[in-house]
Amino acid sequence: MGINKQVSEDGCSVNIEIVDRFDFSLHQTFRESYIQSDKKTTKFVIDLSKTTYMDSSALGMVLLLKDYAESISAEVILFKPSDTVYKILQIAQFHRLLTIES
Repeated sequence: MGINKQVSEDGCSVNIEIVDRFDFSLHQTFRESYIQSDKKTTKFVIDLSKTTYMDSSALGMVLLLKDYAESISAEVILFKPSDTVYKILQIAQFHRLLTIES
């Protein structure tokens, strides 16, 4: 369980991979993975391909990232959510708020 972060060489893209469970236990680590990004970051990619579980606090954390991204004119992409996570995102209607790439 955890978070892996990769920043592109030019600093414009931040890839945050969530492994296993995405819940409140990752709150601080998730926030730290993006909060130090600066104005040249244009895209945050949340890789959910290895995420097996996502709860309501994780949905809230994604919304906080969305707010932060908007404040620096960046976008958030939810990338390859597992079937289980995709269903949760659909129920919460996140497809109306963010780009979800499969």
